[in-house]
This record gives sequence, C-alpha cells and structure tokens, in this order.
Amino acid sequence: MSNMRGIDTPVRKTRRRVFKEVANLAYHSENLKDDMEALPYKIVDYEESEYWENVYRDRAVIRERIRLAMGMSLRPEDRDHPAHLTQGLEESNIDEKYYEPPLMQVIPSACNACPENRYEITDSCMGCVAHPCQSVCPNGAITMVKGRSVIDQDKCIKCGKCKAVCPYDAICHKERPCKHACGVGAVKSDKRGRAVIDNEICVSCGMCMVSCPFGAIADKSQIFQLIRAMQSGRKIIAQVAPAFVGQFGSKVTPEMFKTALKELGFADVYETALGADEGCMAEAEHYVKEVASGNQAFALTSCCPSWSVMAKHLFPETIDKISNELTPMVATARIIKKEHPDASVVFIGPCASKKLEASRRTVRSDVDFVITFEELAGMFEAKGILLHEIQAMDEMTDASGAGRGYGVAGGVASAIEKCINTYYPGTEIHIEHAESLAECKKILLLAKAGKMNGCLIEGMACPGGCVAGAGTNIAIPQAAKELDKFKKAAKAEVPAAKVKNAVDFENSL
Repeated sequence: MSNMRGIDTPVRKTRRRVFKEVANLAYHSENLKDDMEALPYKIVDYEESEYWENVYRDRAVIRERIRLAMGMSLRPEDRDHPAHLTQGLEESNIDEKYYEPPLMQVIPSACNACPENRYEITDSCMGCVAHPCQSVCPNGAITMVKGRSVIDQDKCIKCGKCKAVCPYDAICHKERPCKHACGVGAVKSDKRGRAVIDNEICVSCGMCMVSCPFGAIADKSQIFQLIRAMQSGRKIIAQVAPAFVGQFGSKVTPEMFKTALKELGFADVYETALGADEGCMAEAEHYVKEVASGNQAFALTSCCPSWSVMAKHLFPETIDKISNELTPMVATARIIKKEHPDASVVFIGPCASKKLEASRRTVRSDVDFVITFEELAGMFEAKGILLHEIQAMDEMTDASGAGRGYGVAGGVASAIEKCINTYYPGTEIHIEHAESLAECKKILLLAKAGKMNGCLIEGMACPGGCVAGAGTNIAIPQAAKELDKFKKAAKAEVPAAKVKNAVDFENSL
C-alpha cells in the first residue's frame, strides 16, 4: 500500500482543485462550453511548470482530469481525429448520467512509464571486498566494474537476493507503484512502457490511483450531474458511509456534518450504517442456520464490491457462498425510497467501486448518484461552506455501533459476531478477515482448498477497510480512530431485534 496516504501532496491538491472548479462550473457557469475551455488556463495560470518540463504538459493533464471529473471519458490519442476538450459535453450536462465503465483510467500524458520491476546499484555501494551480492546472484548478473557492483539487466532474474545481503543497503528495487498496489494484476504496459489498466480484470478499488506519485490515474465523477439534479428542484437525500467522521476536520462533529449537507441542498441525511444494521442481523441468522449447522462450508461477506467482484471472477465456485444480503448502501437506499418514494438518493462515501455497484443492472441499487468524500469537499469549497464554523442543527443517532463499525477492516465480521452472541448465544463462531486484494486472494485459495470450513470470511479490497478507500481525505490511522469514537457513541452496541423471533428460530433448529 502506498505510504503517501493522508499527505497533502501536490497531486491531491490538484485533484481537489479540479473537483472544486468543476463544481463551480455547475453552480455558477452561464456559458458552460467557454468556461470549461478556459478552465485549464485558470488552474494552470503560471508560466513555468514546477513539476513537468513545461506548462503545456500540465494543461494537457488537467484537461483530461476535467473531463473525468465531468463524468466524461478520456479523449483518444488520435492525431487524425482530435477531440476537443468539450466533446461529449451535451451528454454529460444532464442530471441523470450513470457511470460508464471503465471507471479507472490512466491519463497517458501524465504517466511516467516507471520501470515495472528492476534492481539497481545506487551510489551507496562501497565496493566492499566481500561483495556478497555477486556471491548470491544465481544467474551471474553482477560484476565488479572499477571497484563497484554493476547489475546486467539482461541477466537479472529479479530475485532480490542481492538486495537482501548488501551490508550497505546499496541496492534498490524499483517497482511501478500502481502495479504494486494492484492486487489483481490489472495494471499492464502499452508499447511505450506507460501503464494501462486491463478492464477485464480491474475491480475498480482505486488503490492504483492513490498510489501513483504522478497523479496519472483518475476515476470518473458525478458531482457535476449531482449538482444539476439539485438545481432541477428534485428532492435529493444523502446517505453517508460511517467513514465520514473526521474526514472534514477533527472538530467537525457528525451533527455539524449533517447540518452542512442540508445547507448544501440535501433534503435529508441518513446513515448508511442503518443498512449495515439490517445486513448484520440477516447475516448472523444465515451463519447460524447454514454455516454453523454444516449445511454450507463457509460464508463470504458482500459489502465490499471489489472483493465480491474479484471472488466471482477468480473463484467462480465461491459465488453461492457470497452473501445474498443487500449491501449497506443498497439496503439504506431501499429504506430511503420506502420513506420518500419521490426522492433521489446519493451515496457519499470513501469508495470508488461503489460507483459501479450503484449502476450495475443485476441488483437494482436504488442509488442515483455516488460521490466520494474528496469530491464532496470540492462541492463544499465551491459553495464556500466552512464546516468548522457550522452550527449543528441536527442529530445523528440512527445506527448501532455494530453497523457503524463496518467502516474499518474486521468490522463487518465483528458486527455479525456480536449479533450472533447477542441473539443466538452459545453458537460457535469462526471469523476470518482479509484486507487488500492480494490477501483476499490468499484467503479464497485457502477456502477453495477446504481450509476455511465453518468460517465467516470478511474481505476488504482496501488495506484498512473502507476508511482507506480511494476517496478519503485523511490519514488511515486517524480515520480508524475517529470511526472507533463514532462507533462507541452509538446508543446501542447491536441493532435491536425481536428476541422472541431469534428464540423461536433457535428452537426450530
């Protein structure tokens, strides 16, 4: 996982600026096409680039970022049929536009064509007499030239033994950060050595995006269309993922955040943890009835879309083990639509892959828009809403601690375990959880081999869970700490249920 997370790098500042300016277009532009054409010059208004070789490359990258932030696709690199910045704008300037895959895209002009996998000797080499690097190399790839070690890249088999034995730590391993962060091997190379994403394999977790130090990977946004929908007078209700706490400043309480969302124009605000509460009760019952009784070998959680899509792609034999319960996002959307049939629903969360979950056709999501905390920050900035100055006018007391805990790795399994202990006491429970797609793959291999029988297995694509999603604003340990406080502040530890039903069910076993 990238250790840049939570640092306010120029890449993150640029992303935020683009979201703010695109929100500004939606809120204030009277001549959208002209204002959009002028935007790269407004954002890159300097004469000499700090980062690239010139400002023209800066603007080329910004143009593609603007298109993606407007919900449009990148322009093809086709000299014979060049596309204007605003091409396709009419189709995007509406209030009902679902995400069109692919969601994650590499901006070619921003990609540095980093080495994929390479060991190099640095200036720290002392030319020692022992030169153990040469002794351990299984392929004779290291020789001494003018008293220093040199690696023949044609002979090197990338085993890393030389790096492991160097007493001066003089050998570095260069690896493409986006490729390293991808747990499913979806990042490949084009003929120029630039990164490309294989959309057949990609599960849209966004870990490549947050790991690229050049900001060359970006996802599409719906903030423009969401603002258009709000301007049209439609009733828009927000549901917020539990990971929202702390995302807009440590002094911004949940109540202040809810009031700020209403000030932004949302008719009401629900906790997505309400849907999680429904889900963990149902999953607790399923575990007791099916897994603990031996009817089913093991059970997999379904709330992380990247994890469940990966499981279906790579381990099709596990499809019947993946929970059929609605994900918290979808369950909460159903609650909202039942209470407000005339409303549109926006899910606000930390997650990139929820954008595609909302638009899939297999299970109607009832979610009309998905935006991340990072994109929401752009909307607040464009509107000039300062969250730390908001006077809280609302309460946020809907969900239990169990449902709120879904936002951190291990929290889903823990919530289900608490429900089982509360409503089905005496049931033997085996819990496993994996975070990061690489770890998720390992646990699914073990499950396939019969080593996880009797287990409830929680999978999270992002290391750390939802608090580490691609659309978060703050450092992951800080986010986990804030979520823990929010979880403990809940009025109930587990969702309320008619205990009689649980007892009746237990007696029927």
